[in-house]
Amino acid sequence: MTTLRRIAGREVFPVGLGCMGLTHAYGAPIPPEQAEAVLLGALDLGVTLFDTAALYSFGANEELVGRVLAPHRDEIFLASKCGIFRGPDGKRAIDGRPETLRRTCDESLARLKTDVIDLYYLHRWDKSVPIEDSVGALADMVRAGKVRAIGLSEVSAGTLRKAAAVHPIAAVQSEYSLWSRNAEIAVLAACRELGAAFVAFSPVGRGFLADGIPDIEGLAPRDIRRAMPRFQAESFRRNGELMKPLRALADRKGCSVSQLALAWLLHQGDDIIPIPGTTSLDHLQDNVRAAEIELDQQSASQLSAMFPRDAVTGARYPAARQVEIDTEQYASR
Repeated sequence: MTTLRRIAGREVFPVGLGCMGLTHAYGAPIPPEQAEAVLLGALDLGVTLFDTAALYSFGANEELVGRVLAPHRDEIFLASKCGIFRGPDGKRAIDGRPETLRRTCDESLARLKTDVIDLYYLHRWDKSVPIEDSVGALADMVRAGKVRAIGLSEVSAGTLRKAAAVHPIAAVQSEYSLWSRNAEIAVLAACRELGAAFVAFSPVGRGFLADGIPDIEGLAPRDIRRAMPRFQAESFRRNGELMKPLRALADRKGCSVSQLALAWLLHQGDDIIPIPGTTSLDHLQDNVRAAEIELDQQSASQLSAMFPRDAVTGARYPAARQVEIDTEQYASR
């Protein structure tokens, strides 16, 4: 039997669903009926944590999640994010001012067709606004009954502690996987010190750790990975060398490489909840079944050794996006 994990005082299935890719970031959106099938398929497989954001397709992702899952609201743990949205010029903007967060929360509630969001993250810390002010606005939403718990995304341990002094932080969301191990520097320990769950996005390396990108030239023209340093030709080739021992171990374990990557992440602590995204029902089932894999300590240590912190070539984001991230960094080659 799969052991549930706790977040914001609730128990959830160990693997959640990151909904971003259903409408956003990886090329043209998939047909609505396919997106609906993935959401309902996740529900049928026992997934309870569904993660979206106001940023994703500038609200269309929340609308999709609301339309499909509102009839099942009592069965799910619903997470969304504020602080990045469409600015006055129609482009992506970071804005953590309290008045902006209050307005966007009301807009998210309407799109999600719910009276309350279980976990509401500050998607990025707006460095022009004290974190205490942004978190204070989120705390007001908790007191108003619009939000049950507060989360932060892509923050450093220091910022997390400042935020937690204003209001309890139920979860931190950041990228964490075999090839993105920044969280291990400080923020994961800070989460444990403060009793916050850690929600890992891109837990299979945006498809890299799933052997899902055989040729970067085959990516859609508007796929965000095209601009990411790790997916540039030489970096991609060098990073591909890391996959060989991972494939060999997956073969010996009788599972897919993505399942092994997720199993490693789940093994790092019962306070960690990965939220892989997918547009495929087959991949969805593969991800969910990773929760059933019993990974022994020897195999977990082997995987860690295959992907040491400084082994991956290239930064996580292009320079313009990297400066937005408030996380502890380590050098990439």
